[in-house]
Amino acid sequence: MPNLILWPIAQAATEGFSLDFSRIVPSIPFILGGIGATLQFTALSALLGFIWGTILSLFKIAGWKPLKLFADFYTSVFRGTPLLLQLALVYYASPQLTGYTISALEAGVVTFALNSAAYTSETIRGGILAVDRGQSEAAKSLGIPYKLMMGDVILPQAFKNILPALVNESIALLKDSSLVSTVGVLDLMRRGQVVAAEKFVYFEPLIFIGLIYYILVMGLSWIGKTLEVRLRKSD
Repeated sequence: MPNLILWPIAQAATEGFSLDFSRIVPSIPFILGGIGATLQFTALSALLGFIWGTILSLFKIAGWKPLKLFADFYTSVFRGTPLLLQLALVYYASPQLTGYTISALEAGVVTFALNSAAYTSETIRGGILAVDRGQSEAAKSLGIPYKLMMGDVILPQAFKNILPALVNESIALLKDSSLVSTVGVLDLMRRGQVVAAEKFVYFEPLIFIGLIYYILVMGLSWIGKTLEVRLRKSD
């Protein structure tokens, strides 16, 4: 048995490694077609996760204890279980529980948004608590309602402070989006796997999609830094 395991390695060492990226050139347009699905999935998940995460963060600092207990329990569940398990539950169990046949893209967006909200809520909560308490006290002394105070005074300042963390969460979503390939979404990862299976080569297409992911992440990082600089100049 050990000889059978080591034989392919020994054969590769004897014959030498050969790379031929020209074999995947005809499939490049097909692979690039997955960029749209990947970006769409990331944008929807980030937006919905941000909205729900903001609501959860407000629950966590609310004076009504049931809301805080719910938000804390929600966060512990989604942070304490594997993301792949959550995706499988939403995609495979939803039809059984609800009778609705959810699409792979919908399942991915729902799962990643719910999961991202758990982490984002902690980030936003920390940003809110980091705002000088004098801001809220001054708003209360002026008779500003709680909703207006949070929406116009506290949250804008909190978001400026936590922008780098929110960008990092978006980057994590972009990279983790490759997991949706496990339920059949034709994203970058899935298309790379299809090309690899058709061409009987794996290194070249996987390296190529890795380069695309890297470019997308660097682009998102640049956007985040640019926005952060503009917000600082506006202070």
